[in-house]
Amino acid sequence: MADPLRLLLVVGETTGGIGRHVRVLAERLPGFGFEVVVAGPASALAAVGEPAGVVSHEVPIGRPWAARRALRPLLAGVDVAHAHGIQAGAVTAATRRGSGPALLVTWHNAVLVTGLRRVAHRLASRYAARGADLTLGASPDLTVAARVAGARDARDTFVVAPPMPAASRPRSAVRADLGVGERPVVLAVGRLQAQKRLDVLVAAAARWRPDADAPVVVIAGSGPDATALRAQAAASGAEVRLLGARDDVPDLFAAADVVALPSVWEARSLVAQEALRAGVPLVTTPVGGLPDLVGDAAVMVPVGDAVALGAALDELIADEGLRRSLADAGRARAATWPTLDAAVEELATAYRDLVARRSAANRRHGGAS
Repeated sequence: MADPLRLLLVVGETTGGIGRHVRVLAERLPGFGFEVVVAGPASALAAVGEPAGVVSHEVPIGRPWAARRALRPLLAGVDVAHAHGIQAGAVTAATRRGSGPALLVTWHNAVLVTGLRRVAHRLASRYAARGADLTLGASPDLTVAARVAGARDARDTFVVAPPMPAASRPRSAVRADLGVGERPVVLAVGRLQAQKRLDVLVAAAARWRPDADAPVVVIAGSGPDATALRAQAAASGAEVRLLGARDDVPDLFAAADVVALPSVWEARSLVAQEALRAGVPLVTTPVGGLPDLVGDAAVMVPVGDAVALGAALDELIADEGLRRSLADAGRARAATWPTLDAAVEELATAYRDLVARRSAANRRHGGAS
């Protein structure tokens, strides 16, 4: 039996979906013949957790010189490195020397910053794209951006949401805990930050008359916009419950009538995947990888349009038949997506191919890349 290949997963700053994705890879890739090491800042390592048999090293990706010092010995001990995020990819590419390991970089997010930060991000994008043996885009627009930045080999990838556990409590019990009674529940789940445009959802909720039958917006998550969203809801009279970070998201999905995802950009959103799998109607925006992900199985509204978002929510809340139809369409759409095992196996095949190509190139060039 062949010896396991040594794999280094490098992660940038994250507290959410990227960390969950890397955790799944770290848990499952040993079953495909890999010894896995994870490197990243403390926030990323906390999001990844401690998968059995996986060694973790804290690396300050946001401090490039210190990160390179910490990464250099880790790269020397592996066959292939997989960096997640442009910053992690740029630092890893800058650190890899000569006959170092094969390098794959996944682009998970679009450039949403402005000013000097945008300039820095563009430079990092070019370094990550040109330094990688293979670049994967978590949505088609990211793959195009990687090619424009100079990626030699750029392909789409499907970051599959891990299967969500079944709800642990009955719908009625969850709704009772939320204090919503029989009122319609609009659920949003995610980090409270500008990209998610939850301020638009609060503005849409402010249009509803504050009576006993009005919908209630429930937002699960934490982040820098929490105070502003709470103030906006209080000033507008919107019926919005900010729950903070929760570990009972499956229960919240079971209690919801509609899920809202009014983001300015998403790749193939894990929340959108979870909503469609769970059969909860989804209202979202036609940005990034969402149209490709959901097809006709969700309602699309323009970014930043509270009136359109409110009207779409009103229509779904008022029409049980439409909600059932969208729920069925969502489950059918989800059945067409890759399974988690298939996605991990595809990555394992890509790693092996990259290692073989890198080894062949090193032999041709006498050990220098």
